[in-house]
Amino acid sequence: MVAVAAAHDTAVIEAVTAAKKEGIVTPILVGHAEQIEKMLADVGEVPADYRIVSADSDVDCAKTAVQLVTEGQADFLMKGLLGTADLMRAVLSKESNLRTDSLLSHVMLFETPGYHKMILMSDGGMNTFPDFDKKVQILDNAAGVLHKLGYERIHAACVCGAETVNPKIQSTVDAYELSRMTEMWQKYNMDVIGPVSVDLALSRGACEHKHFTAPGAGDADLLLVTNYEMGNAIYKTALCLTGCRAAGLIIGARVPIILVSRSDSADSKLASIALGAVIARG
Repeated sequence: MVAVAAAHDTAVIEAVTAAKKEGIVTPILVGHAEQIEKMLADVGEVPADYRIVSADSDVDCAKTAVQLVTEGQADFLMKGLLGTADLMRAVLSKESNLRTDSLLSHVMLFETPGYHKMILMSDGGMNTFPDFDKKVQILDNAAGVLHKLGYERIHAACVCGAETVNPKIQSTVDAYELSRMTEMWQKYNMDVIGPVSVDLALSRGACEHKHFTAPGAGDADLLLVTNYEMGNAIYKTALCLTGCRAAGLIIGARVPIILVSRSDSADSKLASIALGAVIARG
């Protein structure tokens, strides 16, 4: 089951009803009850077939949804029509008991017509300007997601502006150090290259043209971005210009938290529910 905080949103309702029909998950809809009932009826659903929990403000919606997870009534959490800050305050509260020793980080899984396979990116939605230690944890969290999805070998790329280490650009130094931590990444059977530009991470043609060789170059499964701004820009550009499908989660808590933009389509929200269900089941 997934507890949806502030479920009174058309795209959210379309996504959760589709997920229910597909047998992916059973939703618990938290929010403005009358609006939720009307939205369910508008998409041809019977409101009585759904569990609806009334809550008024964004803060109430977040707190109630988190409480449902804490009490074991739901297996994971989904952000609806409310701000990320309101949801995360409830998640991080002492009462929720959802925190772990792990760093919380955001992953986005893309399926785009311009690339030959799905690709995971982190962190474009949680950690703003992570230092080296946080990047280690972000990369570890992201690799863990791919491992749970069944990846037996992972090619990761630490994306920077160029493939040259420049002591004046800390992100390139961090990327190089991450690539050298081979023992840590063995548990995922993961190659890490960096620093590397986006084209060399994703395009075999670019690698040939620039005579760049490294394990997994041009064939990345996982992109580690330098900061929130880069990740958010890649994510929004991909959605707006390529028509890709995307699924987003926050990981590192006791349960996955579906986190997509309020403006994202019902299809992206459905994909995120499916991804969250897979990760929640381990």
